[in-house]
Amino acid sequence: MLAGSLTILVIDENRIRASIIEAGLRDAGHSQVTVVHDVAGIAKRIAEIEPDVIVIDLENPNRDMLENMFQLSRAVKRPIAMFVDRSDRASIEAAVDAGVSAYVVDGLKKERIKPILDMAISRFNAFSRMARELEEARSELENRKVVDRAKGILMKSRGLSEEAAYALLRKTAMNQNRKIAEIAQSLVTAAGLLDPLGGE
Repeated sequence: MLAGSLTILVIDENRIRASIIEAGLRDAGHSQVTVVHDVAGIAKRIAEIEPDVIVIDLENPNRDMLENMFQLSRAVKRPIAMFVDRSDRASIEAAVDAGVSAYVVDGLKKERIKPILDMAISRFNAFSRMARELEEARSELENRKVVDRAKGILMKSRGLSEEAAYALLRKTAMNQNRKIAEIAQSLVTAAGLLDPLGGE
């Protein structure tokens, strides 16, 4: 994605610090920068602006404010770079758990904004890719279990071998233009209805 095409939202109650971040972003070629100074109703503003990246600057944040920002991070599913003046181990761990892509302690300098933003985007993309791959692997495993159960039902009810049961599932799926896992799930569901005591 080109630098200038990114829509960036800066959340900062301190106007001087916000201007440092904004200057750093504009120097890096980012022209679509919106600065919000009031965190009240921020979720609604994010929905309106639809930023590609969010930069949050918290000067001396208290526990409640940090927790609110971490909840926001979980909800928006976008790259987030968060600047704080000081932190402790628990806050850093909470930031990581919340999906904050870059958590920078005492590092608010104009020339550091671009590399930190780039890192936040890269980390977010890497994390999203891993989460997607994990979900695909889970789904694949789930599908395999369902197909195995369906094969077991066919083997028992029709006296088929495992290969013949799978071939029947595959043929049915092709004839109905559906996935084997869908056919298997239908069969498992139907068998459960016909034999609610689970005599598979």
